[in-house]
Amino acid sequence: MKVVNLKEKYSLFNEHWCPKIVASLNGQHVKLAKIKGEFIWHKHDDADELFWVSKGTLKIEFRDGTKVIKEGEMLVVPKGVEHKPIADEEVHIMMFEPAGTSNTGKEQNERTVSKLEYI
Repeated sequence: MKVVNLKEKYSLFNEHWCPKIVASLNGQHVKLAKIKGEFIWHKHDDADELFWVSKGTLKIEFRDGTKVIKEGEMLVVPKGVEHKPIADEEVHIMMFEPAGTSNTGKEQNERTVSKLEYI
Protein backbone atom coordinates (compact mmCIF):
# COMPACT_ATOMS: atom_id res chain seq x y z
CA MET A 1 0.00 0.00 0.00
CA LYS A 2 1.27 3.42 -0.95
CA VAL A 3 -0.18 6.88 -0.42
CA VAL A 4 -0.24 8.77 -3.72
CA ASN A 5 0.04 12.56 -3.65
CA LEU A 6 -1.89 13.67 -6.73
CA LYS A 7 -0.57 17.24 -6.70
CA GLU A 8 2.98 15.86 -6.75
CA LYS A 9 2.14 13.46 -9.59
CA TYR A 10 0.63 16.24 -11.72
CA SER A 11 3.86 18.23 -11.25
CA LEU A 12 5.88 15.44 -12.91
CA PHE A 13 4.58 16.07 -16.44
CA ASN A 14 3.42 18.87 -18.73
CA GLU A 15 2.25 17.08 -21.90
CA HIS A 16 -1.38 17.39 -22.88
CA TRP A 17 -3.48 14.34 -23.82
CA CYS A 18 -0.82 11.89 -22.57
CA PRO A 19 -2.30 9.93 -19.63
CA LYS A 20 0.00 8.63 -16.89
CA ILE A 21 -0.82 5.65 -14.67
CA VAL A 22 -0.64 6.35 -10.93
CA ALA A 23 -2.28 3.18 -9.55
CA SER A 24 -3.93 -0.12 -10.43
CA LEU A 25 -6.83 -1.90 -8.77
CA ASN A 26 -9.11 -4.78 -9.73
CA GLY A 27 -7.92 -4.77 -13.33
CA GLN A 28 -8.39 -0.99 -13.59
CA HIS A 29 -5.83 1.73 -14.16
CA VAL A 30 -6.09 5.05 -12.38
CA LYS A 31 -4.73 7.62 -14.85
CA LEU A 32 -3.92 11.31 -14.60
CA ALA A 33 -3.83 13.64 -17.59
CA LYS A 34 -3.49 17.30 -18.38
CA ILE A 35 -5.63 18.29 -21.32
CA LYS A 36 -6.13 21.42 -23.38
CA GLY A 37 -7.96 21.96 -26.65
CA GLU A 38 -10.16 19.40 -28.40
CA PHE A 39 -9.70 15.65 -28.48
CA ILE A 40 -11.17 13.37 -31.16
CA TRP A 41 -14.57 11.71 -31.38
CA HIS A 42 -14.15 8.18 -30.05
CA LYS A 43 -15.80 5.47 -27.96
CA HIS A 44 -14.82 2.50 -25.86
CA ASP A 45 -16.91 -0.49 -26.92
CA ASP A 46 -16.13 -2.65 -23.90
CA ALA A 47 -15.49 -0.23 -21.05
CA ASP A 48 -17.13 2.58 -19.12
CA GLU A 49 -14.84 5.57 -18.56
CA LEU A 50 -14.82 7.73 -15.44
CA PHE A 51 -13.62 11.34 -15.70
CA TRP A 52 -12.95 13.22 -12.43
CA VAL A 53 -11.90 16.87 -12.78
CA SER A 54 -9.34 17.98 -10.20
CA LYS A 55 -8.59 21.36 -11.79
CA GLY A 56 -10.49 23.46 -14.32
CA THR A 57 -13.66 22.78 -16.31
CA LEU A 58 -14.05 19.96 -18.82
CA LYS A 59 -16.67 19.82 -21.54
CA ILE A 60 -17.54 16.48 -23.11
CA GLU A 61 -19.51 16.57 -26.32
CA PHE A 62 -21.90 13.76 -27.14
CA ARG A 63 -23.85 13.33 -30.36
CA ASP A 64 -26.96 14.56 -28.54
CA GLY A 65 -25.50 17.35 -26.38
CA THR A 66 -22.69 18.50 -24.11
CA LYS A 67 -21.94 17.85 -20.43
CA VAL A 68 -19.87 20.31 -18.39
CA ILE A 69 -17.83 18.82 -15.54
CA LYS A 70 -16.44 21.34 -13.07
CA GLU A 71 -13.60 21.03 -10.60
CA GLY A 72 -14.46 18.41 -7.98
CA GLU A 73 -17.09 16.76 -10.20
CA MET A 74 -17.03 13.51 -12.15
CA LEU A 75 -18.87 11.84 -14.99
CA VAL A 76 -19.06 8.22 -16.11
CA VAL A 77 -19.30 7.77 -19.88
CA PRO A 78 -20.98 4.40 -20.53
CA LYS A 79 -19.28 1.92 -22.84
CA GLY A 80 -20.17 2.36 -26.48
CA VAL A 81 -21.07 6.06 -26.16
CA GLU A 82 -19.24 8.29 -28.63
CA HIS A 83 -17.71 11.37 -26.99
CA LYS A 84 -15.21 14.19 -27.51
CA PRO A 85 -13.51 15.89 -24.51
CA ILE A 86 -12.80 19.62 -24.82
CA ALA A 87 -10.78 21.86 -22.50
CA ASP A 88 -10.78 25.58 -23.32
CA GLU A 89 -8.07 26.09 -20.68
CA GLU A 90 -5.75 23.46 -19.19
CA VAL A 91 -7.70 20.90 -17.17
CA HIS A 92 -6.35 18.21 -14.85
CA ILE A 93 -8.34 14.98 -14.88
CA MET A 94 -8.26 11.56 -13.27
CA MET A 95 -9.67 8.62 -15.19
CA PHE A 96 -10.58 5.07 -14.18
CA GLU A 97 -10.53 2.53 -17.01
CA PRO A 98 -9.82 -1.17 -17.43
CA ALA A 99 -6.10 -1.81 -17.93
CA GLY A 100 -5.26 -1.85 -21.62
CA THR A 101 -7.97 0.64 -22.62
CA SER A 102 -6.73 2.87 -25.45
CA ASN A 103 -7.24 6.60 -24.93
CA THR A 104 -8.67 6.86 -28.45
CA GLY A 105 -10.78 3.68 -28.42
CA LYS A 106 -10.59 1.88 -31.77
CA GLU A 107 -9.42 5.06 -33.49
CA GLN A 108 -5.67 5.22 -34.12
CA ASN A 109 -4.07 8.59 -34.83
CA GLU A 110 -1.44 11.03 -33.55
CA ARG A 111 -3.28 11.32 -30.21
CA THR A 112 -3.15 7.56 -29.52
CA VAL A 113 -0.83 6.71 -26.62
CA SER A 114 0.28 3.14 -27.20
CA LYS A 115 2.54 2.72 -24.16
CA LEU A 116 1.40 4.31 -20.93
CA GLU A 117 3.97 5.47 -18.39
CA TYR A 118 3.69 4.72 -14.67
CA ILE A 119 4.61 7.71 -12.54
